[in-house]
Amino acid sequence: MRLSGAGARPIAGRILRFAPAAEWQPRTARMAELIDEEGRMVDQVVATWFARPNSYTAEDVVEISCHGAPVVLRFCVARAVEAGARPAEPGEFTLRAFLNGRLDLPQAEAVRDLIEATTLYQARVAAEQTTGALSRRLAPLKNQLCDLIALVEAGLDFAEDDVPVASAEALLARLDPVLAGISRLAASYAYGKLVHEGIALAIAGCPNVGKSSLFNRLLERDRAIVTEVPGTTRDTVSETATLAGIPVKFIDTAGVRASADRVESLGIERTYDAISEADLTLVVIDASMPVEAADIELVRHAAERGRHLVVANKCDLARRAAIEPGWIEVSALKGNGIGALRERIADTIAPEGGVERETGFITSLRHEQLLLQAQAHIEKARKAVVRGEHHDLLAVDLYGALQAIDELTGATTADDILNRIFSTFCIGK
Repeated sequence: MRLSGAGARPIAGRILRFAPAAEWQPRTARMAELIDEEGRMVDQVVATWFARPNSYTAEDVVEISCHGAPVVLRFCVARAVEAGARPAEPGEFTLRAFLNGRLDLPQAEAVRDLIEATTLYQARVAAEQTTGALSRRLAPLKNQLCDLIALVEAGLDFAEDDVPVASAEALLARLDPVLAGISRLAASYAYGKLVHEGIALAIAGCPNVGKSSLFNRLLERDRAIVTEVPGTTRDTVSETATLAGIPVKFIDTAGVRASADRVESLGIERTYDAISEADLTLVVIDASMPVEAADIELVRHAAERGRHLVVANKCDLARRAAIEPGWIEVSALKGNGIGALRERIADTIAPEGGVERETGFITSLRHEQLLLQAQAHIEKARKAVVRGEHHDLLAVDLYGALQAIDELTGATTADDILNRIFSTFCIGK
């Protein structure tokens, strides 16, 4: 249990009993007894005091480590409330860290992303952002923008004296790098969104082409039932795994064929729904059999719905299908070609992923929207320079861009925005 605020130590002193010893020093763990109202011991605990400002919230913080039994933890919280504490609101500890200058807003949001991470890559990205990676990328752009605003303001001061401060060429030379940097960072959300939210990948095909076998092979475990009987899969089966650091929801679907069976027909309807909703579809054909009209129709249907790859399965058997360029040959049974298929999937869902990983990227829709606002203001400012408009108009747009950047980092963020952000946190963080 964690206490934060000026009363953290006094409250801890009311619910804990320390053995007579040296004074409790900051950042030092001490054994203590958690006691009830009558002074009877309920648990032996370890208590650690972090003196402000050297704590997570930049306030006095006391952390009490119990033995973990839920009943003891609930008792510890109840005792703290009786002694003068109150339960924290969602994200309140991190909100206090932000308000006290311990974290900027992107760092605080990254704490939430780190807690919610489902893959190690997501965790690494969030951990990097908790160290201020985004703010460090924005800092030089903001400094250049501030320098440009100062130059334009100086031009306005000397305008009455007909003293030119900077030519249009000089202004553009300062403006263009800022525009390029902000545009590049905003565009990185296309990859960051994949990392943060993941994708849905549907595996579709005619009956008995090996969809479920491929599904299991990509997951690297037996999740779907596999038999030689056509139509074994009658409903969609889904499982999430990681591919190139991106959470991928693999969806095994029912084989597409004409069927009078009501249950199988419903499964086939769900197959078409899965194809429509998926970010990527793998259309599986049987390479050991001639390509049928139904295979071609399913490829056409998937192509109309979005991104797709055609996988020629059973390449370990004698080939009878006419393989077209771009189709990927695999054997779900033996594992042949699975590595190449994984690479093609990764390249299809995130063609610029390698570049983004090297240069950094944003994973928040809020960040993208504010960067796009800043980009739009700077583009308007650039047009004003090209058209030779008065510097008053130029300054308005430059200040608009600066305000968007400050809102992103939390320098000028309204309270309702903060409440919306921190309400998504879990209690106790």
